[in-house]
Amino acid sequence: MIPSAYRSNPSRVDAKRLIWGSAPRIRSGPGKGNAVRELILAGGVVFAAMVIALRLGQLMIEQGRFYSSLASGQSELYNQLLPDRGQILVRDGQSGSLYPVATNRDLWIIYSDNRKVGDKAASQAKVLAPLLVEPVDSEGKTPEQIAAEVKQALADKETEFVKRLSVSANQYAPLKRGADQPLVAQVKAMDYANLNFAPEKARYYPEPAFGGDLLGFVGYEGNERVGRYGLEGYWDKELSGVRGGIEQGQAGFSAKQDGSDIVLTLDRTLQGYLCSKLADSVKQHGAESGSAVMLEPKTGAVLAMCGVPDFDPNNYSKVKDQAVYNNPAIWAAYEPGSVLKALTMAAALDTGAVTPSTTYNDTGEERFGDKIIKNSDHEAHGVQTMVDVLDKSLNTGAIFAMRAAGMDKFKSYLNAFGLGTRTGIELDSESAGNLSSLKGRSEINAATASFGQGISATVLQLALSYAAIAENGNLMRPFIVDEIRHPDGTVVKTQPRVVRQVISERTASLLTGMLVSVVKNGHGKHAGVLGYLVAGKTGTAQVAKADGSGYDDTATIGTFAGFAPVSDPKFALVIRIDKPKDVQFAESSVAPLWGDVASFALKYLGAAPDDSH
Repeated sequence: MIPSAYRSNPSRVDAKRLIWGSAPRIRSGPGKGNAVRELILAGGVVFAAMVIALRLGQLMIEQGRFYSSLASGQSELYNQLLPDRGQILVRDGQSGSLYPVATNRDLWIIYSDNRKVGDKAASQAKVLAPLLVEPVDSEGKTPEQIAAEVKQALADKETEFVKRLSVSANQYAPLKRGADQPLVAQVKAMDYANLNFAPEKARYYPEPAFGGDLLGFVGYEGNERVGRYGLEGYWDKELSGVRGGIEQGQAGFSAKQDGSDIVLTLDRTLQGYLCSKLADSVKQHGAESGSAVMLEPKTGAVLAMCGVPDFDPNNYSKVKDQAVYNNPAIWAAYEPGSVLKALTMAAALDTGAVTPSTTYNDTGEERFGDKIIKNSDHEAHGVQTMVDVLDKSLNTGAIFAMRAAGMDKFKSYLNAFGLGTRTGIELDSESAGNLSSLKGRSEINAATASFGQGISATVLQLALSYAAIAENGNLMRPFIVDEIRHPDGTVVKTQPRVVRQVISERTASLLTGMLVSVVKNGHGKHAGVLGYLVAGKTGTAQVAKADGSGYDDTATIGTFAGFAPVSDPKFALVIRIDKPKDVQFAESSVAPLWGDVASFALKYLGAAPDDSH
């Protein structure tokens, strides 16, 4: 899908479009439509007087204050008509202070009144081109390549400006959009009589590493500036506000309405730490990508959400792969592997089909006709308890637990945990995951699903499932917006909501104890935190081949899902790392990262140490 920000959609502009329209990209070629119209598209209301003059036949300044403001009060008109887009704010958990992660800044359009250029088009173009040319992309290029591209870009810009500054091409010619104050000062110092400057509002992200896939960006849809992806896309209506306009038949304006501010549930410090550590780990392991979600179990509030690779929303058009716009924590559903065994065990425990001490004989494999499912270690372990099943992550034990609960019950519990349906998080492009393999009566499909293969879920869905275990079996609806602050001073605060009780409090307690054993005695040892009881489970999933025929033997996805501290869970955290090159199993890739982040979060959140650990 090509975002509308990349599509050109010039359209005819009249006075009403002038007032209500917004600014798309400036076209670089000369002679493509009336330049006044082009600059209106680029700058909005700056040339309102000119367009109205063309429509009415004369500029009737004498007819009142309204036309006077159009003719001479461009900045005032701009401020009266165009609403400020609401800010997106995040709170620091320690100080309680709010910080903007999406805000606005005042920039400028530089344009020329070509009636005043005379014979100086070529000389002006030569001086202006080095100042107004766009920087070249230097990534992965040699100094020689960069120098050649810079030289060519300057030559192209100079040629373009010569044409733009020619009276025969256009009367008014836009030269630069999004110019900051230092650049404007440089150009003003040249004292060219033909150059003019018009204000424009621009979206600005002061902390670009905060998460472009979470924030989204402001792009274009036709001639309208709109939020795209992430928070900007989902909350576009609230953030945009309402433009002002010219009242028909009278000299006056209809009032603009500024956009609402949005305060997130994210903790600025936790977000920064988790995202930084995730990026470091993906790089360390030569992995393809990674994602993570940290939730508050009691409320469902998102404390941190990260994806790697990410992009800078200030420069969203420079990404090489548009898929990076999608937030992988909610969009990239995958086969999660053995972290799913905790949900399988939850179903078996809650139905009363097993207890933690229930045993079965592990022969190392299960046969389904001509198909064989084996344990990941290819070993037969003999008589094993349900605690052993999770500690040793036995595929045969997960199948035993699924059969004990019954296929239909097993499916219903996965549905109850929220798998297969969207969570309702207030972000664009959420995936529901896929449980379609369980619709029939095929036992082998249920068997593979019991250890997390053949079905798919998102990192957010898994985080909510583990948060439900932490919160006495209650599945919470996730939310990432804490408050909406309207310009009239009213505040709408999000209230936590229980979706359903998935398992009993007793089942949650039993399962928590089993997950603590995984961290103390099983594959989750590297996720442990000194002084605290941690509950969690590793998952090393196979990756389906691109052509859909089986699994890729050279690739895995590692996941660790868990919560801490057990006595009073402050967070549930799921981290996923895709296709690490140096290690195969999650206990060596994701578990240490999870333990690092958990250790920081526990201390940061002031969690009391567990004396028994």
